[in-house]
Amino acid sequence: MKPPGTYKLTNKRREAIPAEFDPFGREGRIVDSLREQILAGGPGQCLRLRQVFATPREIFRLEIEEPEFHYYRTTLLDRDSLEDLLESEEVRERIVDGHGEAG
Repeated sequence: MKPPGTYKLTNKRREAIPAEFDPFGREGRIVDSLREQILAGGPGQCLRLRQVFATPREIFRLEIEEPEFHYYRTTLLDRDSLEDLLESEEVRERIVDGHGEAG
């Protein structure tokens, strides 16, 4: 019998999910998660969007704060991901209008 806590670690490579089963990839799932969280946010939700890099690639920082839950999320997005997120009119309104700050 092996003593507890001794486990053989395998160096097996995990295979990636084939593209036909995961067409959006990790980036798409992150953007979807952000969209759902922004739309489900309550009246106390605070959103901040800032550009942190302009060159060599535009990078934006999106901050979501939910004070009633003591929750804070920061996500870095490239220009394409940000445009995907802002395709939804409801998300755009929340970031630009009363629930957040733009710029």
